[in-house]
Amino acid sequence: MAITVIATALPEVKIIEPKAFGDARGFFYESFNAREFAEKIDGSVQFVQDNHSRSAKGVLRGLHYQIEHAQGKLVRVVDGEVFDVAVDMRKSSPNFGKWVGVVLSAENQRQLWVPAGFAHGFCVTSESADFLYKTTDYWFPEHERSLLWNDPALGIEWPVVGTPQIAAKDAAGRPLSEAEVYA
Repeated sequence: MAITVIATALPEVKIIEPKAFGDARGFFYESFNAREFAEKIDGSVQFVQDNHSRSAKGVLRGLHYQIEHAQGKLVRVVDGEVFDVAVDMRKSSPNFGKWVGVVLSAENQRQLWVPAGFAHGFCVTSESADFLYKTTDYWFPEHERSLLWNDPALGIEWPVVGTPQIAAKDAAGRPLSEAEVYA
């Protein structure tokens, strides 16, 4: 896989840059290698599900987490560009309620590792974006929660003009002060 791992302001959240090999025909890179992920990121992780979403410009998805069956997510964009955000939801963490945001795009080929215990969301900054992610647990709708995307206590600097297009469940998200959190 030949990855470079870059630290973020939240120590558990990592930016992963795969080494791409390109020529006149295009490019090739390993998007995931379990052995290298275990060595450089987290040896205890096992992925169980892959997801793919397509969204138009101005769509904001999140901030999602599962209060039980917490999911770690390895996320990337294969077409377009997003601003991707992780929020620490672990009450015992010194970084509780802090967030980190990273631009992920087909062009920069970056991935973001968002471990269990974090809320996750993104907004689309290109005309559209295809967003792929691996999860460490299955989706359980009864345990899914939404943290309010524009909670002033979080102060996330979303790069959106006007009001983003969001799902009803995200519009009804709870602010951090009222959200269910991890111990």
